[in-house]
Amino acid sequence: MQFIRTDFSDLWIIEPQIFGDHRGYFYESFHLKKFHQATGLHPKFVQDNQSKSSYGVLRGLHFQYGKFAQSKLVRVLSGKVWDWVVDLRSDSPTFGKSFGIELSVENRKQLYIPKGFAHGFVVLSKTAEFAYKCDNFYAPNHESGIIYNDLDLKMDWQIPENEQIISEKDKQLLSFSQITEKQYF
Repeated sequence: MQFIRTDFSDLWIIEPQIFGDHRGYFYESFHLKKFHQATGLHPKFVQDNQSKSSYGVLRGLHFQYGKFAQSKLVRVLSGKVWDWVVDLRSDSPTFGKSFGIELSVENRKQLYIPKGFAHGFVVLSKTAEFAYKCDNFYAPNHESGIIYNDLDLKMDWQIPENEQIISEKDKQLLSFSQITEKQYF
């Protein structure tokens, strides 16, 4: 496994080593000891989630706060997505900055997202299956999010706006400035 440090504290790209031949392939998608040694982080994953979405489905930007804040390890099981995170940690030098990356079944990259980040993705392929390892349980009373088209963040979702499919719930999320006023992190 290769662990790639980003410019954001504790946000890591993980690239597995693929062992393939005429029969197919094998790789470790997660190895706790290697993760600890490379990153110095010690998440204890307690919940795995998986979603399947079609082209244009945009999910996010979501986060949980307080004692229910979550770190996540995300990856694509089939298809391709554009993944975005926004640093909401008010004491971070990258506060308010966003990071985007393509995650796909072809590149097999994973993204470790620490507590204090909003997260979302859009499906770029016909369909995509997306998997999340979370270090805290889902807590609907402690969730919030930033509207996907926030003017301050200027995020390029990689597909035309008229092709984006967004839930009614996600269309009602708060602006970045409203989130920062609440000081979740």
